[in-house]
Amino acid sequence: MDGIRTGIHGPVGTRAARGLVGTRGLGRIREIDALRGLALCGILPVNIVGMTGLPVHGQQLYETLLHQRFFPIFAFLFGVGFALFLRAASARTSHPRLVMLARLGFLIPIGLAHQMVQPGEVLLPYAIFGVLVLLPASFLPRSLVLGTGITATAAALAFAEGGIELIPGLFLLGLATVDYGVLNNLDRHPIGAVFVASVVVAVPLNVWQFAAEPPRIPAVAGVVTATAYATGLLLVLRTRVRPALCYVLEPLGRMALTNYLSATIMILVAGRTLPLIPLTFAILLVQVTASRWWLGRFAYGPAEWVWRSLTWWRLRPLTGPLTGPCKGDPCPRCSPSCTSSRASRPSRTSA
Repeated sequence: MDGIRTGIHGPVGTRAARGLVGTRGLGRIREIDALRGLALCGILPVNIVGMTGLPVHGQQLYETLLHQRFFPIFAFLFGVGFALFLRAASARTSHPRLVMLARLGFLIPIGLAHQMVQPGEVLLPYAIFGVLVLLPASFLPRSLVLGTGITATAAALAFAEGGIELIPGLFLLGLATVDYGVLNNLDRHPIGAVFVASVVVAVPLNVWQFAAEPPRIPAVAGVVTATAYATGLLLVLRTRVRPALCYVLEPLGRMALTNYLSATIMILVAGRTLPLIPLTFAILLVQVTASRWWLGRFAYGPAEWVWRSLTWWRLRPLTGPLTGPCKGDPCPRCSPSCTSSRASRPSRTSA
């Protein structure tokens, strides 16, 4: 049954809890953090070009491999994060949507301030679409959310050529992904089949874009390529290189807001002093190093902590006791199911 059911807090709190009951306990969904980190890595060079006007050598490769290829992942994951937060909030309060409204509301001034120095930033539209689209959708049956998400995404690709118009549909698809329990036991889902299908479609689309630059095709190729990137990473995370990838990507993803904002500051400071590729790697090196150091000592990134404290209208604990060999950070000694972390550290899925 897709309708709203009674549960923890009646109809209001139940939908947030549906779909992820029992998902990895209350621990972090590490693949989501890694995907956020991947999205940040791909968005960074695009923002550098947009903010500094640095020349791009190999413009066609830039357009087909980077531009519009990671933004869809970030938007989709915002919808996922919305659902996870709402689920966790429903376990703590009888008014989880009011808490979520506060969370999105406080993102608006953050986005406005950021937009003053980064006109192409996404936090402000994310907050607005979160209030206008995600909150109302949280009352709807999951089948309707999924159908609307598919329709809105297709319409944005067909009539608006992607861009900001993609956000509502991708948000809804992220919300539906959680509602349908896709994050439960990711290993059991046919990720490989989705990866192969997306690659089969993405390659000719990107070749077409490379050769002819037809209208609307870049946006479609962007979404399909983003799907290939995301599912490809999930497949690689099943292999022996998982610890190395997690070492880099998870800290970036756990501090996504902090790293997104701090990248803007570093781009402004660096300006055009370095070419695009060296500047991208320099910023990522600083962010990975700083994120690992910070998360070895604190439960949240600084921007995440401020946002969380504003959401709940009180200061949230920033630190917790350290236990285990990795002190809460991903490391080669940790298995995928490692729970060695801060004993009282709240997870991203917690409120």
